[in-house]
Amino acid sequence: MVAEAGAEKGLRTLIVDDEPLAIERLQILCAQTPGIELVGTATDGEAALRLVEALKPDLLLCDIAMPGLDGMGVAKALETAAHRPAIIFCTAFDQFAVAAFDVAAVDYLLKPVSGDRLAKAVARVHEKLRAPPAEPSAKTSWTDEFWVPHRSEMIRIAATDIDRIEAERDYMRLHVGARSFLLHQTITELERRLDPERFIRLHRSTMVRRDHISKLRHDGLGVWHADLADGTEIRIGRTYLQAAKALTGR
Repeated sequence: MVAEAGAEKGLRTLIVDDEPLAIERLQILCAQTPGIELVGTATDGEAALRLVEALKPDLLLCDIAMPGLDGMGVAKALETAAHRPAIIFCTAFDQFAVAAFDVAAVDYLLKPVSGDRLAKAVARVHEKLRAPPAEPSAKTSWTDEFWVPHRSEMIRIAATDIDRIEAERDYMRLHVGARSFLLHQTITELERRLDPERFIRLHRSTMVRRDHISKLRHDGLGVWHADLADGTEIRIGRTYLQAAKALTGR
């Protein structure tokens, strides 16, 4: 059958998952999703690497939690490979979302994966492949996007859209305008990942985007606060006061 003019070429896709039922479900979804050509399946990370070398797929639909070499290990091993397919993680766990950016995953889907969500992720891969090569630039170690769980899916949030970050037990609440999202990460890890030219830590449990701070003030008793553009008031911890005052040139 001759393909229609302008039709999108199917992405040669390899499914990697240690659960047979998960593989079967993804096989069905792939058959129902335009733009996918399924070329094989693997039940562990080592087999996935062998098949990538042999089949040269365009896309991996890859689980993360697998015995032996896990999904993150597969992605890291492919970073220096001659052929590096796009990677969409399909997992039951949201706590690996931040680490997924370290291996340049295109998307992060929560199980059970829906057909609509898979189609959107595949469209992102097609879009990435159509985009012209980026101009060479110095690699930055700062994270500029996050995947966060929202209802039954993961959504992307640009770091520059985050107004402030507050610790809530084992999670961090990212405030984005009037909305907020929980991310399974420690504030120490986020502080390491975020550009210090954009974000500053004001308290052991709070970070703020620098340009979201409208003024600093004290109560006359040595306690300082930061007033934010949205009217929020943040008490500045003593440990972080000197860095906060540096914002004013003092």
